[in-house]
Amino acid sequence: MKSKMHYILFLVLIAGMLQSNAQDLHFSQYFNAPILVNPANTGFNPDNDYRIGANYRNQWGAVGTPFKTMSVWGDAQLFTGKFENGWMGVGGALYRDAAGSGNLLNTSAYASVAYHQMLGYSSLLSIGFTGGYISKRIDIAKLSFDNQWNGQFFDATIPSNEPFAFSQTSYADLQAGINYAYFASDKFYLNAGLSAQHINRPRESFFDPLVSDASIDMRYTAFLNASLKIGEAWIVNPNLYVSKMNTASELVLGVNANRDLSGDGSRQMILGLYMRNGDAVIPVFGFQLNDTRFTFNYDATVSTLKAANNTRGAYELSIIKTGAVSSALARGVRCPSVKF
Repeated sequence: MKSKMHYILFLVLIAGMLQSNAQDLHFSQYFNAPILVNPANTGFNPDNDYRIGANYRNQWGAVGTPFKTMSVWGDAQLFTGKFENGWMGVGGALYRDAAGSGNLLNTSAYASVAYHQMLGYSSLLSIGFTGGYISKRIDIAKLSFDNQWNGQFFDATIPSNEPFAFSQTSYADLQAGINYAYFASDKFYLNAGLSAQHINRPRESFFDPLVSDASIDMRYTAFLNASLKIGEAWIVNPNLYVSKMNTASELVLGVNANRDLSGDGSRQMILGLYMRNGDAVIPVFGFQLNDTRFTFNYDATVSTLKAANNTRGAYELSIIKTGAVSSALARGVRCPSVKF
């Protein structure tokens, strides 16, 4: 009976994805997926010339075949000596999302560009744009629907009567964002941003256009974070993330803390705790060695879904490598930062 309930739950989740509103990519470590959150983050890396990163998320493995989300991304600063107290950022990202046993696959590629302008010594204003191409496909033969339930099992010989016209759909996607950063001192920093995704309202549906000519709703995302250096051994980073798409919304609130283990910042331990409102408690643990940071988190479900997944929601792993190809003096723009 329990396995039947898990299967029905999985079908409900898949059915929701087939409706008019797209299911956007999702990471609990949103702060380690900067380009996805806001294109104005592209090239916003004050102490380095470039970043490269990878993210992996495995969700709902306790319910059935897990949902898996993967990304590889990178960005870099350009023309740091060409503009007066400003620079450009360019970046790109590849994403792949597999729902269940390969029933719904999402592959996307994005390119982003941003401009960053210092406003005096203590403020920074950034604007950014992202353009991408998304391809989604579904194996309709692997799906079962409510009208195929014969009272004992799902019978594939019973017609589904679902108006599928395509097993694959693709479209272009546009996103824009703005950030503002305030550097009060070398011990305190504040950053806020707002972005809008799907601003071109692309159509996404596997159904006949006469049945469902669905346009994706715009998704609005806002974040607020800060860095506070406490003594010589701790940097604390409180974070707030809010996202809304049609009637769906998400609120994540929490804090990271970096502990200097070496005295010069070359080895750091990362501890954190987050809460996704009404859904999960998210402990975070990580380690930074020189310019490479490894971060792991676990989503412990606290919503009513915990009865089906035994509180085992998801886990994530991210890896980020930063680097510089020129000295700070050669880059021409000195942006304040909080660091060990």
